[in-house]
Amino acid sequence: MPPHENTLRVGVQLHPQHTELDQLRTAWREADALGVDSIWTWDHFLPHHGDPAGNHFECWSLLSAMAVETSRATIGPLVSCTAFRNPHVLADMARTVDQLSGGRLVLGLGAGWFEAEHTEYGIPFPGPAERVDAFAAAIAAVKERLGKLNPGPAGPLPLLIGGAGRRRTLELVAREADWWNWYGWASEDPVADFRELNGVLDQWCERVGRDPGEVARTVMVNPDQLPLVEGFAEAGAVHVVLSLAAPYDLRQVEELLKVREALGSGPGRAS
Repeated sequence: MPPHENTLRVGVQLHPQHTELDQLRTAWREADALGVDSIWTWDHFLPHHGDPAGNHFECWSLLSAMAVETSRATIGPLVSCTAFRNPHVLADMARTVDQLSGGRLVLGLGAGWFEAEHTEYGIPFPGPAERVDAFAAAIAAVKERLGKLNPGPAGPLPLLIGGAGRRRTLELVAREADWWNWYGWASEDPVADFRELNGVLDQWCERVGRDPGEVARTVMVNPDQLPLVEGFAEAGAVHVVLSLAAPYDLRQVEELLKVREALGSGPGRAS
C-alpha cells in the first residue's frame, strides 16, 4: 500500500509465547485465508508477560515458515531487535525470507527494550542513548548490505521502525523508514497520543527535507482497543495491527476486518 493512499489496511500480530507451533501455524494460515493485509510476530527470546519459563519461539525461524505457508498477506517482525544479530546477517536473513514469501516481507526494526532477554543471552544492554546510537548504525548497515546482496529482495522490502521517542527515534523514522509503528498499550488516551506523535513525525520529516506522505503511519492495538480503530484511522493511521495472544481468537480479527470494510477499504495487500 503506498503510504499516501487514504485507505485502511489491517493485520494481526501473533504472539510466539505460551503457545505450540501447531497453534501458531494454524493461526497464520487461517488469518491469511480470512483476508488480513498483514501477519506479524515479535522478536524476543523469552516470554515478556505471563510465566517467564513458558514456551517461546524465535522470530526469524517462524517467519521463514510463515513465508511459505501464507500467500497473500505481507509478513514481518513487529519488530526485530537490531542488537540481537549482526546487521549484515540480519539483512541477508530478511532478503532470504522476502524471496521465500514472493516479495511480501516488511522489515520491522527496533532498538530493543527487554533487558532480561539480553542478560539471559549474554547480549549487552547499554543505556538508552547508546542503544539508539547502535540502532542508527545498524539501520545503515542493513541498508548497505541489502544493496549488495545477489539476488536482492524479491519485493519492495519496506523498512518499518517502531517506537515513540520524540527526538531520536522519530528523527530516524523521518530519515530512514517507509513505515512507522506505534503501540500505545499504556496510554490513557491512545488516539490523542498517536495524533500528537504523528504531528511530531510530520515536523521531523519537514526538518530533514522529506515529504511526510512518504512514511506510512501504523498502529498496533490490543483486543480491548478495537473500538478505537476508527479514531486511529481519522488520526492518520493507514494500517492497524491487532496484537493477539494464544489461543488466537480469530473472531477478534474478523471484527477488525469488519471495521476495514465499514471504512470503505476492501481487501488488498500492503506494499
